[in-house]
Amino acid sequence: MSRRSFVKSAAAAAVLGTASPQVLMAETKEPMPLRALGRTGEKVSAIGLGGYHIGRLADESESITIIRSAIDRGLTFMDNCWDYNGGGSEIRMGKALRDGYRQKAFLMTKIDGRTKEAAARQINESLKRLQTDRIDSDTKRGAGDVLGARFDFYAADHILKWRGAY
Repeated sequence: MSRRSFVKSAAAAAVLGTASPQVLMAETKEPMPLRALGRTGEKVSAIGLGGYHIGRLADESESITIIRSAIDRGLTFMDNCWDYNGGGSEIRMGKALRDGYRQKAFLMTKIDGRTKEAAARQINESLKRLQTDRIDSDTKRGAGDVLGARFDFYAADHILKWRGAY
């Protein structure tokens, strides 16, 4: 995919953000470009799908259709957060990632626990809502020290890619 084609596609996606699933599912002729994620060695799609708006749609099945259609068209980077829409965004993404879709996605979520205990609770809630035993990467929002909780989850292989690789 050329840079010009990529920019046109990204601009069109921004304009069509409120379009129907049928428009969003239009076939593409060029493969999604992949990029290295930091120093992890992991390749993820150049465009990711954010979970915030997925949880705001009135129809849950529409959310699932959008997520699965994105994965079917080469988007692999799925971004979410434990508190988007009261956890509803993660619940919908978890449902969409059933039936083999989880194996096709690189799943990231955000936490903002101010203590080890709060961060551990948020990670556990995310794992449950996302219906998975692992998160491929996480990121910290806000203030607070969550490294202790992260290291516990990395040691148990519930968060796979952070491990100081950025």
